[in-house]
Amino acid sequence: MFVGRSGVPALLIGIAAAMLAAACGGTGSGTPTPVDVGTGSLTGAGATFPAPFYTKAFFDYAAKYPQVTVNYQAIGSGGGISAFQKGTVDFGASDVPMTAADQAKVPGGATALVQVPTTLGVIAVTYNLSGVSKLQLDGPTLANIYLGHITKWNDPAIAALNSGATLPSSAIQVVHRADSSGTTYHFTDYLAKVSDEWKSKVGVAKAVSWPVGIGSAQNAGVAQSVTSTAGAIGYNELAYVVQANMSQAYLKNADGNFVQASVAGATAAASHNPSVSPTNFSITNEPGATSYPITAFSWVFLYTSYSEATKGRAVVYLFKWLVTDGQSDGTSLQYAALPSAVQSLALANLKTVQAGGKAVLT
Repeated sequence: MFVGRSGVPALLIGIAAAMLAAACGGTGSGTPTPVDVGTGSLTGAGATFPAPFYTKAFFDYAAKYPQVTVNYQAIGSGGGISAFQKGTVDFGASDVPMTAADQAKVPGGATALVQVPTTLGVIAVTYNLSGVSKLQLDGPTLANIYLGHITKWNDPAIAALNSGATLPSSAIQVVHRADSSGTTYHFTDYLAKVSDEWKSKVGVAKAVSWPVGIGSAQNAGVAQSVTSTAGAIGYNELAYVVQANMSQAYLKNADGNFVQASVAGATAAASHNPSVSPTNFSITNEPGATSYPITAFSWVFLYTSYSEATKGRAVVYLFKWLVTDGQSDGTSLQYAALPSAVQSLALANLKTVQAGGKAVLT
């Protein structure tokens, strides 16, 4: 089974491949039989943000139901949307739901697809700075680094946030994503909320015109660039930070507390938007003493109708399991479990999918 590209497997070394003991059927539904879950080799592509979780979860699901295998290519959210629009995959994945314009490019339009939240994660601000074990940053300072206004590590704005730390006079090496990325969307969404200049000059998108820095493809590429470049700063989903043993900054949240990226911080942030939907999904810079500022949901796109009945059932049951019992695979890899309201949204949306002309779930 394919487990990603561009260094993802290396970052996942050591992840257990034990089969899950929990039932695939999800909360209160009982364990489906092998006939129920369908059969087939499923193909998907998209976001690198949830790739460590998907890698483990798809492996575990195939161990439980070997008649279903999943080939997922972690190519970035923009690539996942494009592949889904072209119909070259059975499902697409993105950290940002499709816009109306995106949906219009899917054969059949908006009614031909459904968007399902799958996991909740955090984007850490990563750095490579010898001798600095605890780096503190706030939103405006981080924005000014990425705007190119702050270029040295001992800049007064950084020094003021790190009293007592010995900061070098070396140049800050800014690293950002080179591909169309949901991780970038949420990172820029945060910067736009804390910096009017960023909002007006750069904006919020999966791909932006970066004022400074070098680009690297995918979360794995940014992680590699930061860890191999002295003085670098970047942004990565927490699973990659843990796997690569990277340093991450403490980021000042909306309540004025310095916090690191964490599962608990993701859950706290998500609690402030209980009405998540494909058009109301931003949870960056949320209030709360422990909320982590750069938190995001990740999504998959399914077609509302699969002509091949067994494959359609396989897709639906895979993601029914993933948003319920399969969440435990995510929590073991630094992803937070879906809040109950978001899980309910995911299950409701899955019920709209038909296979061979019939609804899979009732």
